[in-house]
Amino acid sequence: MSTDALKRHVNLRNLTFVFSLILFVWVVWYCFTGSGGPQELVARLLPIALILQILFVYQKEYLYKWLPPIANHVLVVVYIGICVYAFVYFLSEYEQIAIWRQGSYTTQDFVVGLLMFLLVMELSRLAHPTLFWVNVALILYTMFGYLSPVDFFWHPGTTFYRVVTSSTVEMSNGIYGIYGQIALTLIAAFLLLASIANGFGAQSAMILFMQRLAGSSRRMVPQAAVLGSLSIGMVSGSGSANAVVVGTITIPLMKRYGVPGVFAGAVETAASMGGLIMPPMMGVGAFLMSDFLGVPYWDVVKRGFALAFTYYVSLALAVYLLSVRLLPNEPVDAPRVSLYNQIKTSIFFLGVVFLLAMMGWIGMGELLAGLYTAAFMFVLLLANFLYFKFVLKDPAVAHETFLGNVRLSIETHADMTSYLTLLLATLGIMIGLFTVTGFINRMGGMLLQLGSWNILAMIFMSFVFGWLVGMGLPPTATYIIGAVVIVGPMRDLGVNPWIAHFFVFLLSVWGELSPPTSLTAAISARIAEASFMKTMWVALEICLPITLMTFAIFSRSDMVVNPGWLQVLATVLVTIGTCATAFAMFGRVYAKRVGDIAARIVLALVACVAMFHPDGDVAMVAAALALAATIYGVVRHRRIAPPVGGQQLQPAS
Repeated sequence: MSTDALKRHVNLRNLTFVFSLILFVWVVWYCFTGSGGPQELVARLLPIALILQILFVYQKEYLYKWLPPIANHVLVVVYIGICVYAFVYFLSEYEQIAIWRQGSYTTQDFVVGLLMFLLVMELSRLAHPTLFWVNVALILYTMFGYLSPVDFFWHPGTTFYRVVTSSTVEMSNGIYGIYGQIALTLIAAFLLLASIANGFGAQSAMILFMQRLAGSSRRMVPQAAVLGSLSIGMVSGSGSANAVVVGTITIPLMKRYGVPGVFAGAVETAASMGGLIMPPMMGVGAFLMSDFLGVPYWDVVKRGFALAFTYYVSLALAVYLLSVRLLPNEPVDAPRVSLYNQIKTSIFFLGVVFLLAMMGWIGMGELLAGLYTAAFMFVLLLANFLYFKFVLKDPAVAHETFLGNVRLSIETHADMTSYLTLLLATLGIMIGLFTVTGFINRMGGMLLQLGSWNILAMIFMSFVFGWLVGMGLPPTATYIIGAVVIVGPMRDLGVNPWIAHFFVFLLSVWGELSPPTSLTAAISARIAEASFMKTMWVALEICLPITLMTFAIFSRSDMVVNPGWLQVLATVLVTIGTCATAFAMFGRVYAKRVGDIAARIVLALVACVAMFHPDGDVAMVAAALALAATIYGVVRHRRIAPPVGGQQLQPAS
């Protein structure tokens, strides 16, 4: 092989693909066989996942921009060397460390654990700086808790040796604990679907299809963001990923037809947040909930559909009401969707139905269901590609290649899996240190004392605690902390575990929208070229009626406790309540301001009765009144709420 050919093949991108292929094949093999169990799997694959995260970041930019290139090259080699060393060491010593040397580790055990601990901390500093500094504070608190002047935070302290071992080689917590195991098993299995869909362009095809489905009215253009994010959310499980994939198409589309940038970004932010709720993926928190409750993931999915239905129906109504006030009722040209893209869209939804049938009807385990669904989608997308490429010779497929699509699928899976593995390994350190210091028990005791006085006070205090945590931490971190701190005291006071966990789950989703930080809002605002703070506040306003769902599950508990007809009834009541509240906030009934405000206040009160009244019969009567009033109000709103904004609402040239 010539020197030029060698340079073309031996490069950073191809090295990344090699490790991506190793991770992909290993995950597929584990899903099929379950060989060794999740703890052994994470001991093997965590170093590979960290190597991938390093390489993916390094392809985009230097790890340390303030250092010269040679220093960056050397540090990347050192970091990869640490991962290789840990991989080889655990390959030969795993059984000794996991079983025979628990509590009496050798010097080399500690050195390997220390190196991996420091590497995860440094990578988290680069990728998740907030989590990094929280962990630094926890490390200091774990070692020097005896210096605390406040009794509530006092504990006897421990050594740095204990910090490292509890976070690494002890395996029960830390980077090799349950969170890393979930990332490389359940989550990695379900990410196979998203990666196959992305590799063959099914996601982008589906967004185009949703744009057309939204209709040809200018007022319906923002609904493309709602429908597109709903669809992508089925396999993304991430608000920020939704904003990137869907927002890059829908936000420029909305702005083109006169939607103000702030509103366009806010609509995409609110719609993308549904990716954390929409089954069957539902975000990382749902997989963790399955583990916390010790139930199959399908049990979580069955309850998640109710939440997602309420979320997106209410969101679609709120967006429509605001669109009527912002945009004229003029026709627009709906995008043309080729037959090739229509079939890819159909295959995408068929794959989701196939997955639900595997888990719900057949009762197959999550790993095998995810693997078989990915294979099912791959075969159909491949057949579609080959037919249009070589039989019809469709120009729409001219730029695609089989190997290119497969490679993109594998790299997409490796990128998402390695990112989430690093995140969950970082959170494993955090929760491990919380456990070592006894903080969880003390916080739980305080909530129990508060709840023994008044359960509503405990719910409010838990909401405030979760909101404060969610201000600076991502949804996954917020859910984990809430699950270990809030759920226990609630269960001790008689709250159903499903209600407690879904309360924390919805709270973690809400925390992603709350000031002062929201990654999803930041991405959408950047695409829309709008103010981040304004975009986030408008998104909060749009989602405020849906926020009531977080508390409605306590009064309409069948929504998350009893899947079936009781769940359907509870979901309908809550959905009517949130939709009526959305109209009370954004709709107009009468032209005169005083009468209009009074009517909407009454509607909001009736909606609250439908959602929160303990008597089911009273709630159903209130829901019937609220539904009739909302339908009447929407009709009136279209007539008396003319668009505002003048020339700024004209379509861009």
